[in-house]
Amino acid sequence: MAQTQPQPQTPTPIRFGILGCADIARKVSRAISLSPNAIIYAIGSRSFEKAAKFAASNNFPDSAKIYGSYDAVLDDPNVDAVYVPLPTSLHIKWAVAAAEKKKHILLEKPVALNVGEFDKVVEACELNGLQLMDSTMWMHNPRTAKMKEFLSDTEKFGHLRSIHATFTFAADQDFLENDIRVKPDLDALGALGDAGWYCVRFILWANDFNLPKSVTALPGTIFNKAGVIISCGAALHWEDGKVATFHCSFLANLTMTVTASGTKGSLHLNDFVIPFEEKQGSFTTATDSGFTELVTGWAPLPSQHTVMTDLPQEARMVTEFSRLVKGVKNGDGAVEKMWPTISRKTQLVLDAVKTSVEKGGEAVSLS
Repeated sequence: MAQTQPQPQTPTPIRFGILGCADIARKVSRAISLSPNAIIYAIGSRSFEKAAKFAASNNFPDSAKIYGSYDAVLDDPNVDAVYVPLPTSLHIKWAVAAAEKKKHILLEKPVALNVGEFDKVVEACELNGLQLMDSTMWMHNPRTAKMKEFLSDTEKFGHLRSIHATFTFAADQDFLENDIRVKPDLDALGALGDAGWYCVRFILWANDFNLPKSVTALPGTIFNKAGVIISCGAALHWEDGKVATFHCSFLANLTMTVTASGTKGSLHLNDFVIPFEEKQGSFTTATDSGFTELVTGWAPLPSQHTVMTDLPQEARMVTEFSRLVKGVKNGDGAVEKMWPTISRKTQLVLDAVKTSVEKGGEAVSLS
């Protein structure tokens, strides 16, 4: 009698609970659906009706649990991890609550109002052996790894000397008056926390996450009537003479530009936060740049590099987070501490910028 061959088992996906119905949760819930090792298991809002409407309008699976509170999601024993897109002021309460219920955490940025709050989230996750990752999506794009290869090449790029990053978008009047990112009781960091986070993260990433010696807010910070920053910039200085500047704003046309200059080369891209196209991303490099004989052009010309991806960067983020969670759950992988470490460093710089703004542009030391 022939023996039947055992069928390969389908890996159990990580079951996500989503806390709240923020606009960004639409994008991340789609990313969870696209990820091969994750599934939307539950969503909770302050009302059952709002959660149900969000689930229906965003094509949640029929099996998704609908809850009328955040606590109900955390109390569900089948939820492995939670995505927290709540206003920044609520992060400490609900991220700590999630950790205490043994849920791994994908946390929207900025991760907290200040590094002291974030440290409490990290402590709760460490105490319960949980993976914590912030939702900075571009970090997971394969283009990012290719750019790092160039920046690390001492023959083509040399040694980093300066970085400039800009992330702005022109918000409409309704946003400027009603969005949570302009409310001091919800997202008090305003444009600095929302757009500035990305600029600071890129600057630190390009510098291998070495913190600057000092941070100085640039003149021209703009506040709304409630005292929330809606446009600002800062300069960062390192011990070895490296410098970086960034500008972030809700008041200028959509711009996501970064330039990194080294002793031998330079890197430039125009869409570092969200690529122009979902399935591919490009960047430009130049090495040993100079002028033509009559100084009428460049020689050699910069070269463009395009990197394809099978999944959007937000889905790759969910996939990587879920892989780490699976390893911790199965006992064959350790919590990856790099992610909360770089979140904390990013938050530290944001804190320093805010302090410098409050002190009228005085340099704030991080050493």
